[in-house]
Amino acid sequence: MIGGHAHLGVLSILALVMGFAVPAVGVTGTLRTAVTVLFIAGQWGIPGIVWLGEGFGLMFLMPTGFLWGGALIVSMLIMLYATLTQDAATSGTGPAGMAPTDD
Repeated sequence: MIGGHAHLGVLSILALVMGFAVPAVGVTGTLRTAVTVLFIAGQWGIPGIVWLGEGFGLMFLMPTGFLWGGALIVSMLIMLYATLTQDAATSGTGPAGMAPTDD
């Protein structure tokens, strides 16, 4: 049960980072949908199977961890692809809510 809690905590922090990275990199359309769906499936799937497997005795679900982990990996690989193939002139010019300050 602790493993599920730890995975959800770390993946939630990573979800915040992805929330800023997807628009900053300029991922749109089908790739954006794929990144979002795969990341959310992996983010909730990994701790979910730990809780269901250990907490409710549904151990037959535990091997699906590879599926949820694979979804996270594919999501990150799509982001890597989008980062590496973006136009160098538009690099780092994604949407920003406000100008950075030193306050």
